[in-house]
Amino acid sequence: MSALQTLLTEFAAGRLALLERHEASARIVSHYDFNNTYQYVINREETHLSWVQNALAEYGAVLPPATSAALPAPEAPRTKKRVEVSAYRSILEDDARYLGAFVEKWRPRVDEMSHARHRTMLNVVLGESMEHKRLFEQAALGFEDLLGRRTAGAERVGAVLPTRWLE
Repeated sequence: MSALQTLLTEFAAGRLALLERHEASARIVSHYDFNNTYQYVINREETHLSWVQNALAEYGAVLPPATSAALPAPEAPRTKKRVEVSAYRSILEDDARYLGAFVEKWRPRVDEMSHARHRTMLNVVLGESMEHKRLFEQAALGFEDLLGRRTAGAERVGAVLPTRWLE
């Protein structure tokens, strides 16, 4: 296995671990605006993984499992009927911290890469990871208009279910 393939494989495992953590968080964080942010982040992370998967395919390799880089699942907070913004603070802070640690770990290794196309791709992934970190930090502080402002006077009502479809 080449050094570049090893780097891409390890990067993919870390990215997949973050995606799995964010999926687990989204099942718990029922606050509508925060959950929408998780859905946005998860969508981008799936795109990132498809890029890395295509890069690995050049070597005849597939995405590795996240098990080696797995992150702890979040614990569901105790909430009342009305969803309190602060109930999810620790989950959001942890997700921001995990994203920051991922970027901190990978930025120097990516900067040293000689393969320009893959280096550029991974730098886009790292840059968007920092944007996702910022979104989670803002949510942890209680800022709800993460992906846009609500219509003036519209009340925030309801919560998101932990599963998408119920059969």
